[in-house]
Amino acid sequence: MSAAQAEMLANRLRKRSRHLARWARRTGVSCYRVYDCDIPEIPLVVDWYEGRLHVSAYARAGDPVRDDAWLDEMTAAAASALGVAREDAFAKRRAGQPGATQYGRLGDARATFTVREAGLLFLVNLSDYVDTGLFLDHRETRARVAAEAAGKRVLNLFCYTGAFTVHAAARGAAATTSVDLSKTYLEWAGENLRLNALAGPKHELVRADALEFLARDTGPYDLAVLDPPTFSNSKKMRESFDVQRDHVALVNATLRRLAPGGVLWFSTNFRRFKLDSPALEASAIEDVSRETLPEDFPDPRTRFCWRMVR
Repeated sequence: MSAAQAEMLANRLRKRSRHLARWARRTGVSCYRVYDCDIPEIPLVVDWYEGRLHVSAYARAGDPVRDDAWLDEMTAAAASALGVAREDAFAKRRAGQPGATQYGRLGDARATFTVREAGLLFLVNLSDYVDTGLFLDHRETRARVAAEAAGKRVLNLFCYTGAFTVHAAARGAAATTSVDLSKTYLEWAGENLRLNALAGPKHELVRADALEFLARDTGPYDLAVLDPPTFSNSKKMRESFDVQRDHVALVNATLRRLAPGGVLWFSTNFRRFKLDSPALEASAIEDVSRETLPEDFPDPRTRFCWRMVR
């Protein structure tokens, strides 16, 4: 069975890669998604990072148990199909609900290197964490935020490794404030700023819970990015966070820190998310989910995104 699945995966990857490689050359994209659970029997995500592969196995309710040997066979098949050396293909398992594990370290192989996006450098790690340091589905959103950033005071909440911050700073943001609970990710964000010769006092990195930060911060900001986790019960937080339950309080608290006419970009990867628009304190809300989802993410439920104006 696994041999047949390996061949199915390889065939799908070769077909998908032929299309995406042409698109990537045309658009200058060097990191992109090649496979996203396309075959129900093979629940994997395969991402291309400039000649290296990041393979994630998803545990779904009701699926048969797939052991390490199966994952290794699928990873080897993916590497062979895409012409990647086996040692440059990194595999890991993902839980359906990360909770407190979202910041956890999985290993210490330190498969770390830099990649390019829109002429900027970003540090990625394919081996040691659940995610790599660069969310590929936000590529178009980062470009849109950057296009609005010149001369603006920018707030990046749940900033992760600071990719939005780097894009905004590179396009002339007057100042940026990046907030995250993780010391590791804030240091990573600082390294991304340094890689692009953007580090300095006007680009502040703050370790804090987002809601607690918003409660004490006075702003004001002209542009904000809000991309919270679906769920978190981190020990560093006073209470658990659920994006469906808590998004109204979080979005409104962010909007209140914006100057009149300020813009908030809010997004979530929760596939069953429903935005409570009537409860939000925005003068305008535009659903930009479809137009900001890149070519390599054909599933419209991958991520939802709104542009809101205070």
